Amino acid sequence: MPANSRLKIGLSACFQHADPDRSLFTGKTLQYVEQSVAHWIMSAGAMVVMVPCPTGATARGDVTLAHYAQWLDGVVMHGGADVWPGNYGETPLREAWLGDQVRDLYDLAVVEAFSQAGKPIFGICRGLQLINVAFGGSLYQDIETQRPGTLQHRNATTYDQNFHEIEFVSGTHLAQMYPGRRRARVNSIHHQGIKRLAPNFEIEAFSHPDVVPEAIRRRASPGRSYIAATQWHPEFHTPGSNTLDDTPILNDFLAACTAGRAVVPAPGHSPLHIRDRAARLLRQALLRSH
Repeated sequence: MPANSRLKIGLSACFQHADPDRSLFTGKTLQYVEQSVAHWIMSAGAMVVMVPCPTGATARGDVTLAHYAQWLDGVVMHGGADVWPGNYGETPLREAWLGDQVRDLYDLAVVEAFSQAGKPIFGICRGLQLINVAFGGSLYQDIETQRPGTLQHRNATTYDQNFHEIEFVSGTHLAQMYPGRRRARVNSIHHQGIKRLAPNFEIEAFSHPDVVPEAIRRRASPGRSYIAATQWHPEFHTPGSNTLDDTPILNDFLAACTAGRAVVPAPGHSPLHIRDRAARLLRQALLRSH
């Protein structure tokens, strides 16, 4: 397939902030992607483009996140650091749960830009949590602390080999993608989770048996673009294993991206009314960090 006919999918950047003690790229801010998620998107023939943060002390030129949103067919929001509780009106219960406020502002601005452009958005793990917060929801800062008796949703030693079951919510789009399935086994690499669901979203799967939200989707409505997310990492699925096949999830997102090519999007609703404000706050935060 020629390159100009392939989907172009954005992938949000992960951050390593400037560190004078680092032996390589000493004192430089690094932006990068995790290989597995890039290869996951590429497995269906799509081309992956990292969406770099365009602001900061070294910024040059006039390229914005809105330019990327207009050019690309959709975006996948990476997993990674905790979301700062201040973004949903709470004070961090522990210093370890402060998260990365600069990355939060960048991710919020990415969601804002692609939502405004009417382009599909898919979130993975932190991506699900960030999307929920961007549209007005809140999180448990730590599931184990705030919901005693739950499953172990994160194990630092076993990492992507920590698993639990999920239960599909009957009648949802995700359930229809796996006909005849009531439950499935997925990886679990998170300690935060949804406490209050964002308006206009629905939960499509819960962990079993402790009922922690594991998949969400924005309700379909005229003028609303595709937004869906999973708490697990579909890109970590190994073909032939007993965990949930990731193929329908990826194909569903890419089908929405293909369909979007033929549609002239109407202006979207600004999550938390952060249009322009997100980019301004991001720029200020990055300049302060240098």
